[in-house]
Amino acid sequence: MTENLEKIASDYKEMHDTVTRRMIICAGTGCIANGSLKLYDALLKETKQAGINVSVELKTEDHSKKSLLSKSGCQGFCQMGPLLSIEPDGILYCRAHAADAAEIVEKTLKNNEVIDRLVYKNPTDGSHCRGTNDIPFYTRQRRTVLKACGHVDPEDIREYIYHDGYKAAQKAYTEMTDETVCKEILDSGLRGRGGGGFPTGLKWDLTRKVQGDKKYVICNADEGDPGAFMDRSVMEGNPHSVIEGMMIAARGIGADEGYIYVRAEYPLAVKRMRKAIDDAEKLGILGNNIFGSGKNFILHVMEGAGAFVCGEETALMASIEGNRGMPRPKPPFPAQSGLWGKPTVINNVETLASVPMIILKGAGNYRSVGTEKSPGTKTFAVTGHVANTGLIEVPFGTTLREIIFDIGGGVLNSKGEVDNDCFKAVQIGGPSGGCLTAEHLDLPIDFDSLRSAGAMVGSGGLVVMNKNTCMVSVARFFMQFTQNESCGKCTPCREGTKQMLALLDDIMAGRATEETLDLLEETAKTVQKASLCGLGKTAPNPVLSTLRYFRDEYLAHVRDKTCPTGQCKALAKPEIDPILCRGCTACARKCPVGAITGTVKQPHSIDPTKCIKCGACAAACKFGAVKGIAPRA
Repeated sequence: MTENLEKIASDYKEMHDTVTRRMIICAGTGCIANGSLKLYDALLKETKQAGINVSVELKTEDHSKKSLLSKSGCQGFCQMGPLLSIEPDGILYCRAHAADAAEIVEKTLKNNEVIDRLVYKNPTDGSHCRGTNDIPFYTRQRRTVLKACGHVDPEDIREYIYHDGYKAAQKAYTEMTDETVCKEILDSGLRGRGGGGFPTGLKWDLTRKVQGDKKYVICNADEGDPGAFMDRSVMEGNPHSVIEGMMIAARGIGADEGYIYVRAEYPLAVKRMRKAIDDAEKLGILGNNIFGSGKNFILHVMEGAGAFVCGEETALMASIEGNRGMPRPKPPFPAQSGLWGKPTVINNVETLASVPMIILKGAGNYRSVGTEKSPGTKTFAVTGHVANTGLIEVPFGTTLREIIFDIGGGVLNSKGEVDNDCFKAVQIGGPSGGCLTAEHLDLPIDFDSLRSAGAMVGSGGLVVMNKNTCMVSVARFFMQFTQNESCGKCTPCREGTKQMLALLDDIMAGRATEETLDLLEETAKTVQKASLCGLGKTAPNPVLSTLRYFRDEYLAHVRDKTCPTGQCKALAKPEIDPILCRGCTACARKCPVGAITGTVKQPHSIDPTKCIKCGACAAACKFGAVKGIAPRA
C-alpha cells in the first residue's frame, strides 16, 4: 500500500501539472443553498461556448493543457457566498451567480481582468480585495483543520493523497506502536473540541490499557448547537481527514471497527462521508490488513434522528445500539464499557481531523500554536450582529476582540451599519455556554479562561449581539431549546429546565418580582449540580451568565416592568403614533376600560395606567398607529 500511495500522489501530480488555471466553486451547504451549483453549470456551459478547454475531472490519459472546474467544501466566508476562487490568479469572487458566468469567462478567463464588482470591498477603506491574501477575514485566521476545506475536491481521494493524505495513518500502522501513538497525541496537548476539553491522548491511553477482544472508535458528528456548523463543514470539505483520524485512533486503542454518527439533517455530509469511506476501501486503505500491518478497521456511517441529547456520549452509544438516546450514569466510562459493553473512544469531528497533522508533523509542531494548556487552533461559527458571518479558525489565545472586530469586520447596528460602539454581548458555546460582555473582549480564548468567566468553548458557536438585544430573551431562547431537547430521564433537568423557562416567561410578561430572580438563580444552580448528563449540567449557563453580567436588565423587567431594549412586547409602553393616527375614534370606541382619549380627526392617546393591553384597539386601528400592544385575534 505504501507504493500505491506514492503512485497515486505521483499520478495526480502529473495530471495536475497539466492544469493552467483552476476554478474552485464553494459547494458547502450554505453556498449550494445560494445557487453555487447553478454557477458551476453556467461556467461549464460558457467556457465550452468560448472554446476554452475545461475539465471537471483529471484523467491520466489526458495530457493536454486545460482549465479545471472543481467543487470544494465550505470556503468559510459564508456572508459573501456563493464563492468562486480562481487559481493561480489569486482571485476570490463573492456573491457570484449564474448570471455572472458569461462576464467571468469573457473578462477573467479570456482577458485576465478582475471584475471589481465581484471582489470583496473592504468597508473600512473602500478598497477592492483581489483575493484571500487581501481580505482581513482570511488574513487574520490560522487555518489548519479548515485549510483544505476550501481548496481540495472533497470527493476526489486522489487529491487528498496528493496533499500527504493517509501518510500519517501509514506511519501509525507501520512505524508506531499503540503506546507511541497515544503518547504522541498526549504530548501534543490536543484537547477534545466537542466542548469538554478532555485530553485526547489520555482518553485514548485509558482505553488502550483496558483489556478486550473488541474495541470501537466513534466519531461524534451529532452537531446540534443553534448556529453551529463547524463539524458539518469539515465533513463536507475534507471527509478523508476525519477517516484518517479515526484510523489512527483505532491503531492507538486497538480497535477494529468504528462508527461516524451524523445527524440526518446533514445529507451532504452523510453523502460525502460515505463516498470517502467507499473510495478508501476500494484503494485498500480502509478495511482489512491496513498497510500490510495485519490490522483491520471497518467504518460505518449512522444517521442520527437529530436529538440534541445524542451529542452526549452515552446517549449517542445507546442510539447506535438501537435504543432510545438517553444518557446513563458514569462510571463506567466508555473507555471501560462503551458501545455494546466494549471499550470505546468517542471524539468529535474537529478533534479527529486534527490528529493526522500531529502524527505527521509531531507533537512539538502542534504545540507551537495556541497556549500552553490549550494548544492548537479552534474553529468557530460566527453569526449574529456581525459584518462577516462565517466559519473561522484561530489559535487558542486569540481574543474575542480580534474575532469580532478584526475577522468579523465589526458589530452591526439596527440599520445594518458597522458600529462597534453598539456591541453588547457575545454568546459563546451555544446552549451550554454563556454570554460575555465588553469587559471580556480582551480575554484570551481557551478552555480554562472561558470557564472562569462563566462560559465555555463548547463546539464553537459564537453569536454576536448588539445593544438592541434583550438578554432575558436570549436566555429564554436557549432555555427553550434545552428544555425541548431534554430527554426527560432525570428529574433535575426534566423539571428544572421547565421551571426556569416558566420563570423567564413570567419575567418577560411582567408577572415577576425580585424574588423571581432569586428563585431562578437557585433553580439554575440546582439543575447545574444535580443533572445526570452534560446537557442538564450546562443548560443553566446562559441563564446564570446573563444574570451575572446583565442583572440590571433583569431588574428593569421585574421592578419597572419595562424592557430596556423594547423587545419584550408584553412590557412595551402602549402608545399611539400621532403621525399615523387619523382621529377616526375606532380605537376609543373599542377600548373596554376607557384608556383612550381624543377628539375626532385629532391624534388620540393612551393612558398606560388604565390600559390592560387587551389588543382591541390595535385590532380596530386600520392605520397601524397603535404601538406596544399586540392586536387581539
